[in-house]
Amino acid sequence: MLKQIMAWAGILLLAGCSSISTDYDYNEDVNLAELKKWNWLETSKDSGSHKYHVDGLNDRRIREGLEQQLTSAGLTKVPAEEAQILVNYLTKVENKTDVNTFYTSFGYYPYSYRGLGAGLQADTRVHEYKEGTLIIDIVDAKSKDLLWRGAGSDTIKEGRTPAERTEQIQEALKTIFEAYPPGKKK
Repeated sequence: MLKQIMAWAGILLLAGCSSISTDYDYNEDVNLAELKKWNWLETSKDSGSHKYHVDGLNDRRIREGLEQQLTSAGLTKVPAEEAQILVNYLTKVENKTDVNTFYTSFGYYPYSYRGLGAGLQADTRVHEYKEGTLIIDIVDAKSKDLLWRGAGSDTIKEGRTPAERTEQIQEALKTIFEAYPPGKKK
């Protein structure tokens, strides 16, 4: 019983320490550090990406956070016709399931080899949760070719305040932009 309690305490402790997993990809033929002028990529109603921006509150949080990160990276927002790169983001929410089985032994078990051993009990727990992914695209303003893509995923926590949501978005953006521009020294 004590082993079960300790196992669950460890799981709860780890569950509280959420971390953002990130992934990056970019065009190696382009020196992104030289491209300093940016603006938003305007999407058409036919592109499908407008469907991802249904949450106006998070749209504002993400856009403000992106502007801060781009400024921190040395980029300047200019009118669209002067931009070297265009920036867009997408969001995605997926339902996930985590299945864990814990084995515990207890007491004397007479039917094992030579009558020695302990009984084994399996306890399986199923945890359903939502995972949110934020994808940032940086596109060549002239050719519209994708130059850089950064993505961050994390568990969506229910019941958060607006300030906590803003903080989580800012942390995700900061983590994603640790790899921008490619090759920068940390």
